This record gives sequence, C-alpha cells and structure tokens, in this order.
Amino acid sequence: MTVLDRAEVVGGMAGSFEVDGVRVDHGSHRLHPATPPHLIHELRTLLGDDLQLRRRNGRLHLREQWIGFPLRPAELARALPVSMLARIGAQAAMAPLRRGTADSYATVLRRSLGPTLYDALYGPYAVKLWGLSGDRIDAEQARRRVTADTAWKIAGRMLRRRPDGQGRLFYYPRRGFGQIVDALAEAAVKAGAQLRLGTEVERIHTSPNGGVTVGTSTGAELVAGHTFSTLPLPLLARMTRPQPTLATVEATTRLRFRAMVLVYATHEGGRWSGYDAHYLPGPQTPITRISEPANYRDSTDDPADRSVICAEIPCEATETDPVWRASDAELGELLREATARLRLPTLRLTGVRTKRISHVYPVYELGYQDSLRGVDAWADELPRITTFGRLGLFVHDNTHHALAMAYDAVDALGRDGFDTLAWAAARERFAAHVVED
Repeated sequence: MTVLDRAEVVGGMAGSFEVDGVRVDHGSHRLHPATPPHLIHELRTLLGDDLQLRRRNGRLHLREQWIGFPLRPAELARALPVSMLARIGAQAAMAPLRRGTADSYATVLRRSLGPTLYDALYGPYAVKLWGLSGDRIDAEQARRRVTADTAWKIAGRMLRRRPDGQGRLFYYPRRGFGQIVDALAEAAVKAGAQLRLGTEVERIHTSPNGGVTVGTSTGAELVAGHTFSTLPLPLLARMTRPQPTLATVEATTRLRFRAMVLVYATHEGGRWSGYDAHYLPGPQTPITRISEPANYRDSTDDPADRSVICAEIPCEATETDPVWRASDAELGELLREATARLRLPTLRLTGVRTKRISHVYPVYELGYQDSLRGVDAWADELPRITTFGRLGLFVHDNTHHALAMAYDAVDALGRDGFDTLAWAAARERFAAHVVED
C-alpha cells in the first residue's frame, strides 16, 4: 500500500505542528466519546496513557454575555434577560403547533427552536460559518450540524448527565491532536505501507479492465489495483481521465466549500485563559472560535512562560475576500481588537502565524443535492476508485466519522476485489452521521 499526501506531514486538518515551541492543531479538534469503542480501543493501544480523557471547559458569547459551554441551566438563567428566557420557553411550548415548509436551515430551526433562539445563536453563526443566510441553506445542514434541534433537547442535554460523558468529555492526546494520525501512520509503516509525503496527485487515469494510474507532481506514475481518494469531488473530476460528462463537470462547480484562515497568536506570560475554547456566533467579529491548545491537555511539554491561541475565521478562498488576502499583521490586529471588544483576557502578543485552508466546510446551499447526486453517481461508477471523507463525499463529519469511513473502506477491500455491497451498506450508515459539537 502506498499513501500519497501533498503535505510534508501526515494528517491534513487533523495534524499538529509547532508554533513558538507549543504544539497546536488546525483549529479546535477533539475526539468525541461518540467514537466507536473498537476505534477507541485501537487508539488506546497505539497511544497508551497519552490519550487523555478531558472535561470540556468552554464559553459561548451570547447577547453580550459569556456563558459556560456546554450550557448549564443555572448559569444560563443568570446570564440571559428574563424576558428572553420567557420568549424562548413560550416558543418552545408552541413548537408542535408551528406549521409550514421546512425546506431551509432557517425554516427548520425557526420552527423547532423558535425565532428568538434562532436569531440569537444559530442564524448569525450560519452566516459566519458558511457565508449564507439561513434561508439560503438547505434543511439538510440543520440535520447534519444541529444535534439539539429543539429547545427541549437543549434543556435535556443541560440537565441530563449521560454515563458516557457525551457532550461534556472528550479524548485528546498529550502531544496535540495530530498525535492520533502520527500514531496511525507509524503503525501503517510498520505493517508495510509506504508514505510519500510532499507528493501531489495531478492526474488519475482509470481503466475498466486494469488498474488505476496515478500521476504525481514528482513525475512518478503509480499503478494501483484499487485507489482510495479523499480529494475534493470537484478536484477529482478535473483530474480524472476519461473525463466525466460536461453535465457532471458543471455540477461540480455548484459544490462549494467554505475556506478558513487560522490565526496563531503567541501570548507572553503563561496561559491566556482558563478555557479550552471561546465560541463567537455574533456579528461583532468574523472570528467564530478561539481555542487554546494547551488547555485541551495535561502536558509538561507545554512552556510555562507563554501560550498560543488559535482564531478560526471562515472566508472565501479568493483574493477578493479581505480575510483571505489579509497580512499576518492585519490578522493579528483583528484578533487583538476582537479580544478587547468581547472582554476577553488581554492578549500580550509576541508573534503571529497564519495558515490558509481552501476546503473546510461543505456548503449546503439550496439546490446542492441535485448537483451532488450527479457527481456522487459519477464517482461511484469510477472503476477501482473509492472516495470517502469530508471532501470525498461532500459531508460534514467529525474525526471519528472519518476514521469509521476509512476502516469500513479497508474492510470492503478483500482478496476477491472490492465488496460494493458492503460499501453501499457503509454509505447508508454514513448518511446518519451528525456532527458532534
């Protein structure tokens, strides 16, 4: 088995790297307790005690107030105006009586949560995350991204203490989230796999009766009996030969991904805050979340005299987008202004580093499903090629979903070829995935 990756390290967005001596991730990452037990067992075997079970300790900025996240009833009652809580409660009681079409993210959540909660939290967050108002986003986005989709579910989640710690606990490695993929890569190499890093795939040629020929940026060509791809579907369509139909190519242009700029700021003087993440749904800043990786773990490797925080800013991967084209200095100032505006701890900034990622969130704009069906059907018919993952299936997922997809893909590959029925059953399971916050 040969693994090709255009990056110099494994893991993609799940990888880790260092900024000023602190291990950081590509934004905020956690391994959720919803991870299937057999995967947790395998990761514990590889990581041992380095895979730590941690308690979540975040904050949510809502109506100019900071509220602990995960939400707690008493704190929510103290922080929000009584009139707002009364409206939320009344609208929750009336939810079963609300009628009308549920064809968009906005209509689904307004009907189930009520307009007050939607307008305060979910509506503004949608604009920041996906660049569209909720009435332009397909209803499927609500199902995939909002697990607590009624006020009663939110209340139940706050009051109920699940024995598995779901929603309040998470797994995280001592050396950063990327330690997971590093351990998996090391195990794969020991099992005989070859890793070719810094190698970009440039063309893929399929043959109904032969293997798959993959051309790379290094000039090498590899022939495989079967190929697994996590390439974005539009990119796969552009580089595959024979070419897909014109209708398929046109459909790929309607599958959009939201980009993101990650701003890493080094803070002098120890930890910046006592929280692992701050969630920012409101319009006061384009930043959606600020995380502090050192607070996700317990590690003596983290320096005592400084910390690094990461601000996530969704945007479009174009030079016309002011965030995408901004300099490091400009983004550092944007972060400094946001922390002051939102009454966050003072940021004693000593350095800024940025990363730009062009494909982060699939955007489920109204009508996307018609385009996706055609592209997915084309990809499914490619001989000896199987696509999976967030980019390969145009889905919203967590790391444990991506791991489950990979394991199911490998399980379907036997000595007699690829078991299409087993993979079809796995795809049905994937359709039920819901992102865990």
